[in-house]
Amino acid sequence: MAYRTLAKSNERFQGPTAPRKRFVNHEPLQTNTINSESRFNKIDCHPLTNFKTNTTLKEYEFEVKGRFDQIVPFLKRISGLQNEQDFVDQAQNLATSELGFELPTHILQKAWVSPLDMQALFAWCVFQSHKKASDQFFNLDPLNGAAGSKDAKDFEAFLNECGFHLLDVTPCADGRLAHSIAYVLRIPFSAVRRRSHAGALFDIENTVNRWVKTEHRRYLESSPNSSNLPTRYLKVVAYHFSSLDPENQGCAAHGSNDSLAASAGYQRLLDFREAVEKSFCCGASVDLLLIGLDTDTDSIRVHIPSADSKMNLDEWVSAKDLYEETKMMSQELALKAIRRRVESSAPGTPDKGMVSFVTRMIANNISQIDYVRELHQGSYPDAGHAERFIGVGIGFKEVHLRNLTYFSHLETVEEGAPDLDVGVKIFKGLNVSKDLPIPVVIRFDYSGGVPGAKERALNDCKRVNDAISSRYKDLVQDGLLHTFLTIRDRDQKSPAEVVGSSLDPQPMEGH
Repeated sequence: MAYRTLAKSNERFQGPTAPRKRFVNHEPLQTNTINSESRFNKIDCHPLTNFKTNTTLKEYEFEVKGRFDQIVPFLKRISGLQNEQDFVDQAQNLATSELGFELPTHILQKAWVSPLDMQALFAWCVFQSHKKASDQFFNLDPLNGAAGSKDAKDFEAFLNECGFHLLDVTPCADGRLAHSIAYVLRIPFSAVRRRSHAGALFDIENTVNRWVKTEHRRYLESSPNSSNLPTRYLKVVAYHFSSLDPENQGCAAHGSNDSLAASAGYQRLLDFREAVEKSFCCGASVDLLLIGLDTDTDSIRVHIPSADSKMNLDEWVSAKDLYEETKMMSQELALKAIRRRVESSAPGTPDKGMVSFVTRMIANNISQIDYVRELHQGSYPDAGHAERFIGVGIGFKEVHLRNLTYFSHLETVEEGAPDLDVGVKIFKGLNVSKDLPIPVVIRFDYSGGVPGAKERALNDCKRVNDAISSRYKDLVQDGLLHTFLTIRDRDQKSPAEVVGSSLDPQPMEGH
């Protein structure tokens, strides 16, 4: 059977037990290429697996994460050089050749009178590595998902055929779900509205406001389609669980309780739909979907809804099970088998468009299952948190890699404190326990065509930065939390603009 009950959700994944190592690249970035030994084996993969896309995603992941994985080995090298007479020149030459950017001179120049501030340099390297990855994302579109791209247009057309005019997905803020759009579900990033929250518990009022804006544009601008077409707003919640260590590596916001994560996500969906119904008398224009993600294998399970969005939380369609059941079929027969299973798994008659959408998501996920099997022998070596920085504010369209960023989407620290506190707690274990600082990138996107929007985004950055400095005062004073302030015009394809940092010369001298 391709469905399981929640009582069985803690079954241990029976994958290989051979030791695995996380990828760490100690070479300069220009040599960070994929060798022939890491190519995908078509013979062992599922017939629905897209090898070309898997290779593209693999090269992007290795390149970006390789930037961050070089930081500690690099800093260890220059730590041994700080007593050299020409230390500043040596350090800058090494940084430029190996990391692709210079180090802050005002920190290096103090090495002759006091120990080199390795914590500040670590934070600087994380921030600059993020900036280089962000610049690459917006300038080169390495994931082929930008607005107007063929992939984005094709998916938007498919979404419309399914009867949906907008796809709004809320994954958990956990960094192990940061790749859920571009990798796990293989959706072009510009064709979906994504906003992460701890426990996938999105803000209902804000989501209703986004629904209102979407419907307003449909009525006034016929965008993304005309208001007289019978399409719906599809709201999706993606919760997560662990098949390898269910009691410890599930969703922290729900105490690693898979049943609670699913039920809380479903209730939030129902509350959103009810809010629309009671406020605008048109709840029928909203469809709901609940997806679970195994953070060990990247396989998904989907709770299939009936046409009226009723779901059975004790049953789901498992992409991992369907992978095995259809592996020996042709592509055509495999897709038909997946569709039949989706149709038969709803608690009532399902909507045909929803069946088509879920069928495609499961088919897409099969490529990701093979991606993890080929690169990590079935399950990730970093089963727990391994994020590189915390992303705070509104934006981060460029982050689509697993365990790269912990998201805390917020407008004020006061309202987003629960999400942000979870992230800081995670990084106390990841970084502070090793005397490394917590890197926090603050981002506020704005619409360049709106008068004063850029200035307001800049003020938002400064306001949130001040609030973070106040809330985590002890960490800041000990040099164990640093911030990097950025803003970006969401109406343009250009990268974010850096507008400040706790590592700027003046704050450092004051510290």
